Amino acid sequence: MKVHEPELILGDAANIPLADNSVDLVITSPPYGSQRSYGIGFVMGDPEWVQWTADCFVECTRACKGLVAFVVEGYTRKGTFHPLPELLTAELHRRGVNLRQRNIFMKHGAFGGSPDEFARKHEIVVCGSKNAGRLPYANPKACGHPPKCPPGGIPSHQSRDGRVNRPRLHQAGGGSERRKVKQYKPPQLCKASDVIDCGAVGGGNMGSWLSGENEASFPEKLADRYVRSFSRLGDTVLDPFVGSGTTLAVAMKTGRKSIGIDIRESQIDLCKRRIEEARSIINGPSYTQQEAT
Repeated sequence: MKVHEPELILGDAANIPLADNSVDLVITSPPYGSQRSYGIGFVMGDPEWVQWTADCFVECTRACKGLVAFVVEGYTRKGTFHPLPELLTAELHRRGVNLRQRNIFMKHGAFGGSPDEFARKHEIVVCGSKNAGRLPYANPKACGHPPKCPPGGIPSHQSRDGRVNRPRLHQAGGGSERRKVKQYKPPQLCKASDVIDCGAVGGGNMGSWLSGENEASFPEKLADRYVRSFSRLGDTVLDPFVGSGTTLAVAMKTGRKSIGIDIRESQIDLCKRRIEEARSIINGPSYTQQEAT
């Protein structure tokens, strides 16, 4: 497996300095509304955040020929929940972005945003692409698993008018010929779920202790699901809010090229350290190609 050196760019995610269709996958997490200032005075109300994040998402679809995935979440303030993922999704739909199935990033060890709420164990991943139809590359079974249950019988097929059609042998035109019924064969490998359970987060469960030097990092397990499922060896993965470099580290470990963009020089410096760490892991005696592919 070839290890590709990531490219780092000090720049703005709303104005990506890359050509159209120059990357194969985008996986990132933009700043979450007015929750943090990120040391650069990033404070936006909900309407401004929605417009700005939609601008960044559209810019990513310009540069990407495959899936664009933004990890986002709302917040609760003074007993009111602000549904930023839903507002962003509606704005992207209004702008004509081809939306894809949204995913759930599930995590353990998280808490609710208010004393009177349930513990928050998920965030939303808003997904889209430049065009409709099948993605240039997608393998939902790349992180799949064997079936957990045996078949429960011949599956039924419901038509659009609500009728349930069960395939069965029947005589054609009253004669003796019988139509062959397509036999159901259970898959050897099931698709990975759209609920991406990353287990415990925080502490030593993020893939690197360096991730703690960023305000809102996501675990390597989350980036790994998208990188393996929506790109191939040698493809280019982009993270325009690169932060602590989680996406770049995963891309290196799985044989992908990668580009990271951040508006803060401190995060570019942090990414350089993360790249060095990933390189040392790859070159270590316990790292094997089987783990990488």
